[in-house]
Amino acid sequence: MENLLRPIYQERASHPGTLGVLVIEKTKPFHPLTDNFDVVLLIIVQDNEKPWFVKHYDFEGKKAAMHVVSEEQVNEWLISGSHRRLVAWLVNGKIIFDRNEYIAGVKERIRDFPYEERTRKIGVEFARLIRRYTEGKELFASRQYMDAYNFILHALHHLARLSVIEHGFHPEITVWNQVKHIEPEIFKLYTELLSGEDPLDKRLELLLLANDFSLSSKSKNATVHIRKVMNERSNAWTYQELMEEEQLKEYGIDLGALLEYMIEKGLVEVHRSETKGSGIFIREYSAIE
Repeated sequence: MENLLRPIYQERASHPGTLGVLVIEKTKPFHPLTDNFDVVLLIIVQDNEKPWFVKHYDFEGKKAAMHVVSEEQVNEWLISGSHRRLVAWLVNGKIIFDRNEYIAGVKERIRDFPYEERTRKIGVEFARLIRRYTEGKELFASRQYMDAYNFILHALHHLARLSVIEHGFHPEITVWNQVKHIEPEIFKLYTELLSGEDPLDKRLELLLLANDFSLSSKSKNATVHIRKVMNERSNAWTYQELMEEEQLKEYGIDLGALLEYMIEKGLVEVHRSETKGSGIFIREYSAIE
């Protein structure tokens, strides 16, 4: 199959801006890793007009997908985890072109998972967890149990991913298989929510209690990254400044929920400055050591 695709990737490989090319082949009748394509070509380039460009091909009764991705986009996905197949592609894909051992370096980076990168990824995952958990808790309080179930299930998934990252691994598509061996207590919570014999409201109530304890115990270590960024300057931050800070862009819409949780836990202090409006103040934030 690689020979059939050679004319496609050779043209890309000859370009000086191409850093590496990998091939990921379908190995099962139904294979989510390749979106059920027979083969995926991952081509990483220094710069691209579009950070992510995809083209589909048919050949000899088979189908292929070519993903041309900028180096910057790859780095963003590795931090945010928003493209969950990427790590599996990079780890399991066959290298067919590697300029200056770029792909080899990325593989080593994934394997070593440097501390700075890990703390940043933990912070992003914790922010997602807080938002889902908070929304689920509010829905439970209003007795919207089915909707609460959906959010709590998502919160558990983020808790599982957070656990995997804390242990120094990148979360895979089969994250619960990882968690089962790494933190069986979290896996037990997951199975209890899915198949426990208690009524749904009781299962959710128990899970919310367990989550409260888990979040409190993780809050300080999980917010190391954002507090470090906030402490890089002496004056307090407006929320807009935090949103626009390059190092915090992966937190996205979850930043507000995380900030409020950190205030509640005594990790962030609120400052108020006067405005022209009587009794109206601007809120600013600083991290507490």
